[in-house]
Amino acid sequence: MNFFDINYILFQLPGYSVSVVEFVGTATGLICVIFAAKERVISWPFGIINAVFFFILFYQARLYPDMLLQIYYLGTSFYGWWRWTHPRGEFETDYKDELKVASIGSSGIIMIVTAVIAVASLAGAGVERVHLWLPVIFPEPAAFPYADSFVAILSIVAQVLLSLKKREAWMLWIIVDVVAAVIYMMKGIYLVSGEYVIFGLIASAGLWNWNKIFSGYSGEAAE
Repeated sequence: MNFFDINYILFQLPGYSVSVVEFVGTATGLICVIFAAKERVISWPFGIINAVFFFILFYQARLYPDMLLQIYYLGTSFYGWWRWTHPRGEFETDYKDELKVASIGSSGIIMIVTAVIAVASLAGAGVERVHLWLPVIFPEPAAFPYADSFVAILSIVAQVLLSLKKREAWMLWIIVDVVAAVIYMMKGIYLVSGEYVIFGLIASAGLWNWNKIFSGYSGEAAE
């Protein structure tokens, strides 16, 4: 059996079989988020590995928007890696000579969430019919087209903000993690679902940590 097949089982949990693809994708994703919450550049290489393995997993699970999203994650992981290590001038540079944590403000978050809901509604309508348009590539109907599209679109925006080191990225990731955990649980991908619950907790810690770092810049300026 193919190593990358979702049925290539690495180990068994009570009532659930864990494939190699799901395990590697889950493990590298968890490591990536932990390091990102700690504001560590090493998070990006793990994000690259995570994107490759989750692309394979989601294709086989028929979660097409999530599958295509991994291509985007792959590109933004390379960009985020470069951007965090190449701040533009002293005003963007922290004590590690890396990009500073910044903010888009509450009005920016409201605008983003409103736009995401509108775009996800349109995208969901298309995803719902994609198996009719491209039956060779997508032989079966997509699972949860609207909810999955919402997760995909919001993740795209959150990843951009994370690449730019905006603290509000973690607010969006918390929403993504809650919705995604429910979707994967309903699809029977239990390990990934459990991971997204953990992601939500890490995202909450990341928001707290980045807010603390951002507030510290004000203290430095006052001094």
